[in-house]
Amino acid sequence: MTRTPRFARALLIGFAVLAAVPSAWGWGCKGHQIVALIAEQHMTAHARDATLQILAASPIDPSLARYCQPIVPDPFADSSTWADDERKVKPDTGPWHFVDIPRSARESDIAKYCPPVTGCVTSALADEVRILRDPKAAPQARADALRFLIHFVGDIHQPLHSTTNNDLGGNCVPVAFFDRAPVESKPLSGVFYPNLHEVWDVEIVEHFSPGEPASQVAKKLDQKFSAKESAWESQPADFPAWAWESHQLAESTVYGRLPHAIPIQTPRSITSCADDASRAAMSQLDEKLGDDYQNAAAPVAQEQLAKAGVRLAALLNSIWR
Repeated sequence: MTRTPRFARALLIGFAVLAAVPSAWGWGCKGHQIVALIAEQHMTAHARDATLQILAASPIDPSLARYCQPIVPDPFADSSTWADDERKVKPDTGPWHFVDIPRSARESDIAKYCPPVTGCVTSALADEVRILRDPKAAPQARADALRFLIHFVGDIHQPLHSTTNNDLGGNCVPVAFFDRAPVESKPLSGVFYPNLHEVWDVEIVEHFSPGEPASQVAKKLDQKFSAKESAWESQPADFPAWAWESHQLAESTVYGRLPHAIPIQTPRSITSCADDASRAAMSQLDEKLGDDYQNAAAPVAQEQLAKAGVRLAALLNSIWR
């Protein structure tokens, strides 16, 4: 998919606006908090103290509207959802949450789907690490970088933040989830709820942990994947590799386990789910997701959440050795 820088900026910022609604937030409130809480359990005392000092020195602006309520008292976990609120007032940060890798792409092509004019999640992660490693960076810049980092490590592990099929990362794919039929949010908008992205952000997580607080789920997932965590911790941070790993999971499970196969589309640029060709194709879908899909998806989501938390801790530990 070839995109000129100017059009890429318009496309990605357009997706940023779409993604500003809660249903398009990678992992949702609960998922991002789970990632942060798992990370805290794997951080060294030095790294934990350093991060808390940075966050305390430049706290979140109390005037910023926060979607996730109630505000959690743990500043590290609370920071995990700040980037979604921040992009409402700074929409240029929207493209930093994802990388639109077409389903037909090759791993060697990842870089071309991260336009320098807008950035993407892989470049944003690298930028935030550089700021945190810079002893001359201003306190507010370091706090913002840390909050972005906590969030973006979560985002890159959500498979639909590293994939697209001319559907804005699954946001344009209407699905029925158990007893909830898809309903178009506004006439001719092309945005339905539930949609595939929302299901992976929120519904799957809540379905395997109904009513459980993030702290309890984090503890369970940390224990469940304890045998794999040392391997995750020992791997160097490779953001393009993380994105490709998520991309492959999107292919094998997110799309691969749908009741009705959605063909891989020839990549093209769309700016919204109301795009005529996209809307016409999506309106023909009849995806009813129930136990079979949930049973296939839940283990993937659980492992990605745990992996994100452990990798986030290892990354922060490497910054504050």
